[in-house]
Amino acid sequence: MSQSSPAPRRVVFQYLVPVHVEVEDGLVACVTVIDETPVRDPTIVEGDPAYLGEAVQAADNGQDWPSWRFGY
Repeated sequence: MSQSSPAPRRVVFQYLVPVHVEVEDGLVACVTVIDETPVRDPTIVEGDPAYLGEAVQAADNGQDWPSWRFGY
């Protein structure tokens, strides 16, 4: 008898974080997401809502996240 592994639990959520926006001569040159912000008031985007609490705890456990920069 073969054992099947359970489907992975997955949830996508969003929350507001501060960003730094650099504007040069009227054009956005760079946007940096400030990633040290604690998760507050997350909103489900897709996935299992029952997993949200555990997912937020994992995302907000003090682990280092990379900084995200967009621009030229």
